[in-house]
Amino acid sequence: MLKTAIGRLRVIGILEGISYLVLLGIAMPLKHFMDIPMAVTIAGGLHGGLFVLFVLSTAEVKFRHKWSFLWAIGAVIASVIPFGTFVLDRQLKERMV
Repeated sequence: MLKTAIGRLRVIGILEGISYLVLLGIAMPLKHFMDIPMAVTIAGGLHGGLFVLFVLSTAEVKFRHKWSFLWAIGAVIASVIPFGTFVLDRQLKERMV
């Protein structure tokens, strides 16, 4: 799966989506309700790094496969919506077939 640009985007997208849900669903409540800000520091840093990889991977797929700029913008928008990368993954899987 990691041998193709789309495969790499799918893996990074899943990891990015999980990190976003951890940040929103676990780290933020720990920070605000239990006064444990370190959770956001760790989860936020991991999520930020994965987000950068996601954007770079999206650009790679856009240029390698000559997909539209609008598709790439939609993919990045999907990454800021909870569960959006999982929907994108399903669409990418269908395009690979």
